Amino acid sequence: MSLTGGAALVAGVGPGISGHLARLLAAEGRDLALLGADPEVLGSLAEELRAAGVRVATAEVDLTDDAATRAAVDRTAAEVGPLALVHVNPSAWRGADPLQLTPADLLADVALGVGALLSVVQAAHPHLAADARVSVTGSMAADEPSYDAASLGVQKAGVRNLVRSLDARLAQEGRHAVSVTVRGALADDGPFSHAAVARAVRAAVDQPAEQWRDELTHDGGR
Repeated sequence: MSLTGGAALVAGVGPGISGHLARLLAAEGRDLALLGADPEVLGSLAEELRAAGVRVATAEVDLTDDAATRAAVDRTAAEVGPLALVHVNPSAWRGADPLQLTPADLLADVALGVGALLSVVQAAHPHLAADARVSVTGSMAADEPSYDAASLGVQKAGVRNLVRSLDARLAQEGRHAVSVTVRGALADDGPFSHAAVARAVRAAVDQPAEQWRDELTHDGGR
């Protein structure tokens, strides 16, 4: 079943995957709520999408700030209407191996790469359409971590696990969640371009409910 009508909320908006996903959704005529930390990126993308004829609500917010994130989700979702899709994109990259990474730094990174999913989805829950979908950008780092950025693998393994729990809970309401594991290095073009991954995320939420899988893989057609 294809994603039904309604608006979409994209949290962790940047110039990459999330920006391309927002453009895909706008091309379908969906109104958008955009949350991000960079006001220039938010403003530029919002202007572009409004020019395409859709309504856009934005909020500049630090997604590790639970209270601020919940307020931003509630306000922007109320502006654009019932949400057919919530996409949560952020993760933290820190160049520190396991002998350098401190517990405090690890927890700070997990707060963004995993904890933000809880803040966003819990706040969005009252605004979800009856058969809404939640999607998350995953990574092969969950299974094949790079030691020189040790916290990223922890984040991606954690968020994938959390998506599985979230999907099981949302399924009780006729809703679903999915993580899309990107098994390749992001690039400016080719099968692992930001645009290609955005298309994979968009396709993932069109899974038939009766055959739903809480994790799909984007391997670039290999």
